[in-house]
Amino acid sequence: MTTSGTESTAVRTGVWFVGARGSVATTAVAGCAAVTAGLHPATGLVTETPPFSGTGLPALSSLVFGGHDTVSCPLPKRAEELTAAGVLPHGLPAAIHAELTAADQEIRTGGPQPGDTRSDEELIAAFAADLSDFARRTGVARTVVVNVSSTEPTPAPDDPRLPASSLYAAAAVRAGCSYVNFTPSTGLRTPALTAAAEAGGLPHAGRDGKTGQTLLRSVLAPMFVQRALTVRAWSGTNLLGGGDGAALADPGAAAAKNAGKERVLADTLGTAPEGEVHIDDVPALGDWKTAWDHIAFDGFLGSRMILQTIWQGCDSALAAPLVLDLARLVSRAHEAGLSGPLPELGFYFKDPDGGSSALAEQFEALLGFADRLRGADRLREAR
Repeated sequence: MTTSGTESTAVRTGVWFVGARGSVATTAVAGCAAVTAGLHPATGLVTETPPFSGTGLPALSSLVFGGHDTVSCPLPKRAEELTAAGVLPHGLPAAIHAELTAADQEIRTGGPQPGDTRSDEELIAAFAADLSDFARRTGVARTVVVNVSSTEPTPAPDDPRLPASSLYAAAAVRAGCSYVNFTPSTGLRTPALTAAAEAGGLPHAGRDGKTGQTLLRSVLAPMFVQRALTVRAWSGTNLLGGGDGAALADPGAAAAKNAGKERVLADTLGTAPEGEVHIDDVPALGDWKTAWDHIAFDGFLGSRMILQTIWQGCDSALAAPLVLDLARLVSRAHEAGLSGPLPELGFYFKDPDGGSSALAEQFEALLGFADRLRGADRLREAR
Protein backbone atom coordinates (compact mmCIF):
# COMPACT_ATOMS: atom_id res chain seq x y z
CA MET A 1 0.00 0.00 0.00
CA THR A 2 1.04 3.63 -0.34
CA THR A 3 1.86 5.76 2.67
CA SER A 4 1.26 9.36 1.55
CA GLY A 5 3.98 10.58 3.89
CA THR A 6 2.00 9.52 6.94
CA GLU A 7 3.09 9.54 10.54
CA SER A 8 4.89 6.62 12.13
CA THR A 9 2.54 3.79 13.04
CA ALA A 10 3.95 3.97 16.60
CA VAL A 11 1.51 6.83 17.24
CA ARG A 12 -1.98 5.37 17.24
CA THR A 13 -5.21 7.20 16.44
CA GLY A 14 -8.66 6.18 17.62
CA VAL A 15 -11.68 6.10 15.31
CA TRP A 16 -14.92 5.76 17.27
CA PHE A 17 -17.97 4.99 15.17
CA VAL A 18 -21.49 5.86 16.27
CA GLY A 19 -23.30 3.03 14.49
CA ALA A 20 -20.23 0.78 14.78
CA ARG A 21 -21.94 -2.43 13.63
CA GLY A 22 -23.67 -0.88 10.61
CA SER A 23 -22.73 -1.42 6.98
CA VAL A 24 -20.58 1.71 6.60
CA ALA A 25 -18.53 1.16 9.78
CA THR A 26 -18.06 -2.55 9.09
CA THR A 27 -16.93 -1.83 5.53
CA ALA A 28 -14.54 0.86 6.76
CA VAL A 29 -12.94 -1.42 9.36
CA ALA A 30 -12.69 -4.28 6.87
CA GLY A 31 -11.35 -2.00 4.14
CA CYS A 32 -8.71 -0.46 6.38
CA ALA A 33 -7.49 -3.91 7.39
CA ALA A 34 -7.48 -5.15 3.78
CA VAL A 35 -5.52 -2.16 2.46
CA THR A 36 -3.07 -2.23 5.36
CA ALA A 37 -2.39 -5.93 4.76
CA GLY A 38 -1.88 -5.31 1.04
CA LEU A 39 -4.85 -7.51 0.13
CA HIS A 40 -6.57 -4.78 -1.89
CA PRO A 41 -5.57 -1.39 -3.36
CA ALA A 42 -6.61 1.88 -1.73
CA THR A 43 -9.29 2.61 -4.35
CA GLY A 44 -11.50 5.53 -3.32
CA LEU A 45 -9.16 6.80 -0.61
CA VAL A 46 -8.37 10.36 -1.68
CA THR A 47 -5.89 10.71 1.20
CA GLU A 48 -3.76 7.94 -0.34
CA THR A 49 -3.17 9.94 -3.53
CA PRO A 50 -0.01 12.00 -4.26
CA PRO A 51 -1.41 15.45 -3.32
CA PHE A 52 -1.58 14.30 0.32
CA SER A 53 2.03 13.18 0.52
CA GLY A 54 3.85 14.77 3.41
CA THR A 55 0.73 16.07 5.16
CA GLY A 56 1.40 14.08 8.33
CA LEU A 57 -1.84 12.12 8.23
CA PRO A 58 -2.05 9.13 10.58
CA ALA A 59 -1.19 5.92 8.74
CA LEU A 60 -4.05 3.54 8.03
CA SER A 61 -2.17 0.90 10.00
CA SER A 62 -2.20 3.19 13.06
CA LEU A 63 -5.99 3.44 13.28
CA VAL A 64 -7.68 1.73 16.22
CA PHE A 65 -11.44 1.20 15.93
CA GLY A 66 -14.22 1.17 18.48
CA GLY A 67 -17.68 2.60 18.83
CA HIS A 68 -21.25 2.60 20.06
CA ASP A 69 -24.19 0.64 18.70
CA THR A 70 -27.56 -0.57 19.89
CA VAL A 71 -27.39 -3.89 18.03
CA SER A 72 -25.43 -6.95 19.12
CA CYS A 73 -24.42 -8.66 15.84
CA PRO A 74 -20.60 -9.01 16.07
CA LEU A 75 -18.48 -7.46 13.34
CA PRO A 76 -17.15 -10.75 11.93
CA LYS A 77 -20.73 -11.93 11.42
CA ARG A 78 -21.76 -8.57 9.95
CA ALA A 79 -18.82 -8.77 7.53
CA GLU A 80 -19.98 -12.23 6.43
CA GLU A 81 -23.45 -10.82 5.75
CA LEU A 82 -21.94 -8.02 3.65
CA THR A 83 -19.93 -10.59 1.70
CA ALA A 84 -23.09 -12.57 0.98
CA ALA A 85 -24.68 -9.32 -0.24
CA GLY A 86 -21.79 -8.66 -2.63
CA VAL A 87 -20.45 -5.65 -0.72
CA LEU A 88 -17.22 -7.23 0.55
CA PRO A 89 -15.11 -9.62 -1.55
CA HIS A 90 -15.34 -13.33 -0.84
CA GLY A 91 -12.71 -14.56 1.56
CA LEU A 92 -12.02 -11.16 3.11
CA PRO A 93 -13.85 -11.68 6.45
CA ALA A 94 -11.80 -14.82 7.10
CA ALA A 95 -8.54 -13.11 6.10
CA ILE A 96 -9.07 -10.19 8.51
CA HIS A 97 -11.00 -12.00 11.24
CA ALA A 98 -8.54 -10.91 13.93
CA GLU A 99 -8.90 -7.22 13.03
CA LEU A 100 -12.70 -7.44 12.94
CA THR A 101 -12.73 -9.20 16.32
CA ALA A 102 -10.39 -6.62 17.86
CA ALA A 103 -12.64 -3.77 16.70
CA ASP A 104 -15.76 -5.58 17.89
CA GLN A 105 -14.30 -5.93 21.38
CA GLU A 106 -14.12 -2.14 21.56
CA ILE A 107 -17.84 -1.59 20.77
CA ARG A 108 -20.05 -0.50 23.66
CA THR A 109 -23.83 -0.42 24.00
CA GLY A 110 -25.32 2.85 22.79
CA GLY A 111 -28.67 4.45 23.41
CA PRO A 112 -31.11 5.61 24.41
CA GLN A 113 -32.91 2.33 23.86
CA PRO A 114 -36.63 1.74 24.49
CA GLY A 115 -37.35 1.98 28.18
CA ASP A 116 -34.09 3.81 28.96
CA THR A 117 -34.89 6.18 31.84
CA ARG A 118 -31.53 7.96 31.95
CA SER A 119 -31.49 11.73 31.49
CA ASP A 120 -29.57 13.44 28.71
CA GLU A 121 -26.81 14.28 31.16
CA GLU A 122 -26.53 10.68 32.34
CA LEU A 123 -26.34 9.40 28.78
CA ILE A 124 -23.71 11.96 27.78
CA ALA A 125 -21.63 11.10 30.83
CA ALA A 126 -21.85 7.37 30.08
CA PHE A 127 -20.87 7.82 26.43
CA ALA A 128 -17.99 10.15 27.35
CA ALA A 129 -16.74 7.61 29.90
CA ASP A 130 -16.71 4.94 27.18
CA LEU A 131 -14.57 7.22 25.01
CA SER A 132 -12.16 8.00 27.85
CA ASP A 133 -11.86 4.30 28.74
CA PHE A 134 -11.15 3.48 25.10
CA ALA A 135 -8.32 6.03 25.00
CA ARG A 136 -6.79 4.69 28.22
CA ARG A 137 -6.99 1.03 27.17
CA THR A 138 -5.63 1.49 23.66
CA GLY A 139 -3.15 4.29 24.31
CA VAL A 140 -4.28 6.31 21.29
CA ALA A 141 -2.94 9.85 21.02
CA ARG A 142 -6.37 11.24 20.08
CA THR A 143 -9.78 9.96 18.97
CA VAL A 144 -12.12 11.08 16.20
CA VAL A 145 -15.82 10.33 16.75
CA VAL A 146 -17.56 9.61 13.43
CA ASN A 147 -21.35 9.41 13.24
CA VAL A 148 -22.41 6.80 10.66
CA SER A 149 -25.69 5.81 12.33
CA SER A 150 -29.15 5.78 10.75
CA THR A 151 -30.67 9.14 9.82
CA GLU A 152 -32.95 10.55 12.51
CA PRO A 153 -35.83 13.00 11.95
CA THR A 154 -35.14 16.68 12.58
CA PRO A 155 -36.13 17.35 16.22
CA ALA A 156 -39.02 19.65 17.03
CA PRO A 157 -37.93 23.12 18.26
CA ASP A 158 -39.72 22.60 21.58
CA ASP A 159 -38.38 19.09 22.24
CA PRO A 160 -36.88 19.12 25.76
CA ARG A 161 -34.52 16.22 24.96
CA LEU A 162 -31.49 16.24 22.71
CA PRO A 163 -31.65 13.85 19.73
CA ALA A 164 -29.44 10.78 20.03
CA SER A 165 -26.92 12.15 17.52
CA SER A 166 -26.41 15.24 19.70
CA LEU A 167 -25.93 13.13 22.82
CA TYR A 168 -23.03 11.38 21.14
CA ALA A 169 -21.65 14.68 19.84
CA ALA A 170 -21.81 16.17 23.33
CA ALA A 171 -19.98 13.13 24.69
CA ALA A 172 -17.26 13.58 22.07
CA VAL A 173 -16.73 17.19 23.12
CA ARG A 174 -16.70 16.26 26.80
CA ALA A 175 -14.09 13.56 26.19
CA GLY A 176 -11.92 15.95 24.15
CA CYS A 177 -12.50 14.20 20.82
CA SER A 178 -12.83 15.76 17.38
CA TYR A 179 -16.06 14.96 15.55
CA VAL A 180 -17.35 14.09 12.07
CA ASN A 181 -21.06 13.88 11.22
CA PHE A 182 -21.45 11.70 8.13
CA THR A 183 -25.26 11.70 8.51
CA PRO A 184 -27.98 14.36 8.04
CA SER A 185 -28.82 14.14 11.76
CA THR A 186 -28.38 17.15 14.06
CA GLY A 187 -25.19 15.98 15.78
CA LEU A 188 -22.99 18.91 16.80
CA ARG A 189 -25.09 21.53 15.00
CA THR A 190 -26.68 23.20 17.99
CA PRO A 191 -25.39 26.59 19.18
CA ALA A 192 -24.36 25.21 22.58
CA LEU A 193 -22.47 22.21 21.24
CA THR A 194 -20.73 24.16 18.48
CA ALA A 195 -19.58 26.71 21.06
CA ALA A 196 -18.40 23.96 23.40
CA ALA A 197 -16.32 22.37 20.64
CA GLU A 198 -14.77 25.75 19.83
CA ALA A 199 -13.99 26.39 23.49
CA GLY A 200 -12.39 22.96 23.75
CA GLY A 201 -10.16 23.57 20.73
CA LEU A 202 -11.77 20.71 18.82
CA PRO A 203 -12.12 20.55 15.04
CA HIS A 204 -15.29 19.14 13.52
CA ALA A 205 -16.73 18.49 10.06
CA GLY A 206 -20.06 17.66 8.49
CA ARG A 207 -22.79 16.97 7.75
CA ASP A 208 -24.20 14.18 5.55
CA GLY A 209 -21.66 12.34 3.42
CA LYS A 210 -21.81 12.93 -0.33
CA THR A 211 -21.52 9.50 -1.94
CA GLY A 212 -23.72 9.11 -5.02
CA GLN A 213 -26.65 11.10 -6.39
CA THR A 214 -25.63 14.38 -4.76
CA LEU A 215 -22.01 13.85 -5.82
CA LEU A 216 -23.23 13.77 -9.42
CA ARG A 217 -25.47 16.82 -8.86
CA SER A 218 -22.49 18.79 -7.53
CA VAL A 219 -20.72 18.14 -10.85
CA LEU A 220 -23.66 18.65 -13.21
CA ALA A 221 -25.23 21.76 -11.66
CA PRO A 222 -22.14 23.96 -12.25
CA MET A 223 -22.06 22.74 -15.86
CA PHE A 224 -25.49 24.25 -16.54
CA VAL A 225 -24.46 27.55 -14.91
CA GLN A 226 -21.16 27.72 -16.78
CA ARG A 227 -22.86 27.02 -20.11
CA ALA A 228 -25.64 29.59 -19.40
CA LEU A 229 -28.34 26.92 -19.68
CA THR A 230 -31.53 27.47 -17.69
CA VAL A 231 -32.63 24.54 -15.54
CA ARG A 232 -36.43 24.42 -15.40
CA ALA A 233 -36.90 21.32 -13.23
CA TRP A 234 -34.75 18.72 -11.50
CA SER A 235 -36.43 15.63 -10.06
CA GLY A 236 -34.93 12.52 -8.53
CA THR A 237 -35.86 9.10 -7.20
CA ASN A 238 -33.91 6.77 -4.93
CA LEU A 239 -34.59 3.05 -4.53
CA LEU A 240 -32.69 1.47 -1.66
CA GLY A 241 -32.95 -1.28 0.93
CA GLY A 242 -31.03 -2.31 4.04
CA GLY A 243 -30.94 -0.22 7.20
CA ASP A 244 -30.92 3.05 5.26
CA GLY A 245 -34.03 2.12 3.33
CA ALA A 246 -35.89 1.22 6.51
CA ALA A 247 -34.76 4.39 8.32
CA LEU A 248 -35.62 6.66 5.39
CA ALA A 249 -39.11 5.17 5.12
CA ASP A 250 -39.84 7.55 8.01
CA PRO A 251 -41.01 10.80 6.36
CA GLY A 252 -39.16 12.90 8.94
CA ALA A 253 -35.87 11.11 8.30
CA ALA A 254 -36.40 11.33 4.53
CA ALA A 255 -37.00 15.07 4.79
CA ALA A 256 -33.75 15.51 6.72
CA LYS A 257 -31.90 13.51 4.06
CA ASN A 258 -33.41 15.40 1.13
CA ALA A 259 -32.50 18.80 2.55
CA GLY A 260 -28.83 18.16 1.72
CA LYS A 261 -29.63 16.82 -1.75
CA GLU A 262 -31.59 19.97 -2.57
CA ARG A 263 -29.07 22.37 -1.06
CA VAL A 264 -26.45 21.76 -3.74
CA LEU A 265 -28.93 22.77 -6.46
CA ALA A 266 -30.12 25.91 -4.68
CA ASP A 267 -26.55 26.97 -3.84
CA THR A 268 -25.23 26.40 -7.36
CA LEU A 269 -28.18 27.44 -9.52
CA GLY A 270 -29.11 30.40 -7.31
CA THR A 271 -32.63 29.09 -6.75
CA ALA A 272 -34.23 25.72 -6.14
CA PRO A 273 -35.71 24.38 -9.41
CA GLU A 274 -39.06 22.64 -9.58
CA GLY A 275 -39.01 18.97 -8.66
CA GLU A 276 -38.44 16.80 -5.61
CA VAL A 277 -36.40 13.80 -4.55
CA HIS A 278 -38.38 10.68 -3.65
CA ILE A 279 -36.92 7.89 -1.52
CA ASP A 280 -38.47 4.42 -1.72
CA ASP A 281 -37.59 1.56 0.61
CA VAL A 282 -37.10 -1.63 -1.42
CA PRO A 283 -35.85 -4.26 1.07
CA ALA A 284 -34.94 -6.72 -1.71
CA LEU A 285 -32.13 -4.35 -2.82
CA GLY A 286 -30.27 -4.78 0.47
CA ASP A 287 -27.19 -2.56 0.58
CA TRP A 288 -27.50 -1.53 -3.07
CA LYS A 289 -29.12 1.62 -4.40
CA THR A 290 -30.43 2.99 -7.69
CA ALA A 291 -30.86 6.75 -8.14
CA TRP A 292 -32.48 8.45 -11.14
CA ASP A 293 -32.37 12.14 -11.99
CA HIS A 294 -34.53 13.87 -14.62
CA ILE A 295 -33.31 17.36 -15.57
CA ALA A 296 -35.38 19.65 -17.80
CA PHE A 297 -33.48 22.66 -19.18
CA ASP A 298 -33.72 25.35 -21.86
CA GLY A 299 -31.18 25.74 -24.63
CA PHE A 300 -30.58 28.41 -27.27
CA LEU A 301 -33.73 30.07 -28.61
CA GLY A 302 -35.80 28.35 -25.94
CA SER A 303 -35.28 24.80 -27.21
CA ARG A 304 -36.47 22.32 -24.58
CA MET A 305 -34.01 19.60 -23.64
CA ILE A 306 -33.74 16.75 -21.13
CA LEU A 307 -30.83 15.07 -19.36
CA GLN A 308 -31.43 11.81 -17.48
CA THR A 309 -28.93 9.99 -15.29
CA ILE A 310 -28.88 6.63 -13.53
CA TRP A 311 -26.58 5.90 -10.60
CA GLN A 312 -26.34 2.32 -9.31
CA GLY A 313 -24.01 1.49 -6.49
CA CYS A 314 -23.39 0.32 -2.96
CA ASP A 315 -23.53 3.18 -0.50
CA SER A 316 -21.39 1.52 2.17
CA ALA A 317 -18.61 0.80 -0.35
CA LEU A 318 -18.79 4.40 -1.57
CA ALA A 319 -18.91 5.83 1.95
CA ALA A 320 -16.24 3.74 3.70
CA PRO A 321 -13.15 5.30 2.05
CA LEU A 322 -14.59 8.79 2.62
CA VAL A 323 -15.08 8.00 6.31
CA LEU A 324 -11.47 6.85 6.58
CA ASP A 325 -10.29 10.00 4.76
CA LEU A 326 -12.25 12.21 7.13
CA ALA A 327 -11.02 10.43 10.25
CA ARG A 328 -7.42 10.92 9.14
CA LEU A 329 -7.86 14.55 8.06
CA VAL A 330 -9.74 15.64 11.17
CA SER A 331 -7.33 13.84 13.48
CA ARG A 332 -4.42 15.59 11.78
CA ALA A 333 -6.23 18.92 12.06
CA HIS A 334 -6.64 18.29 15.80
CA GLU A 335 -2.94 17.48 16.13
CA ALA A 336 -2.06 20.66 14.19
CA GLY A 337 -4.06 22.78 16.65
CA LEU A 338 -6.96 23.62 14.32
CA SER A 339 -10.38 24.00 15.90
CA GLY A 340 -13.98 24.72 14.97
CA PRO A 341 -15.66 23.83 11.67
CA LEU A 342 -13.49 22.78 8.73
CA PRO A 343 -15.15 24.17 5.57
CA GLU A 344 -12.22 22.90 3.49
CA LEU A 345 -13.64 19.39 3.94
CA GLY A 346 -16.87 20.32 2.15
CA PHE A 347 -15.73 18.02 -0.68
CA TYR A 348 -17.08 15.13 1.39
CA PHE A 349 -20.49 16.54 2.40
CA LYS A 350 -23.93 17.41 1.07
CA ASP A 351 -24.29 20.00 3.84
CA PRO A 352 -20.77 21.38 4.36
CA ASP A 353 -19.61 23.93 6.91
CA GLY A 354 -19.63 26.77 4.38
CA GLY A 355 -17.94 27.34 1.05
CA SER A 356 -18.97 26.31 -2.44
CA SER A 357 -21.25 23.36 -3.22
CA ALA A 358 -19.52 22.73 -6.59
CA LEU A 359 -17.30 19.65 -6.45
CA ALA A 360 -14.40 21.12 -8.47
CA GLU A 361 -14.18 24.14 -6.18
CA GLN A 362 -14.49 21.94 -3.11
CA PHE A 363 -11.63 19.77 -4.34
CA GLU A 364 -9.41 22.82 -4.78
CA ALA A 365 -10.23 23.82 -1.19
CA LEU A 366 -9.32 20.31 -0.02
CA LEU A 367 -5.96 20.51 -1.78
CA GLY A 368 -5.41 23.86 -0.09
CA PHE A 369 -6.16 22.19 3.23
CA ALA A 370 -3.48 19.60 2.48
CA ASP A 371 -1.00 22.43 1.96
CA ARG A 372 -2.16 23.95 5.24
CA LEU A 373 -1.41 20.69 7.06
CA ARG A 374 2.06 20.55 5.51
CA GLY A 375 2.58 24.14 6.59
CA ALA A 376 1.73 23.25 10.18
CA ASP A 377 4.79 21.01 10.32
CA ARG A 378 7.02 23.68 8.75
CA LEU A 379 5.80 26.21 11.32
CA ARG A 380 6.51 23.79 14.15
CA GLU A 381 10.02 23.15 12.82
CA ALA A 382 10.66 26.90 12.53
CA ARG A 383 9.87 27.31 16.20
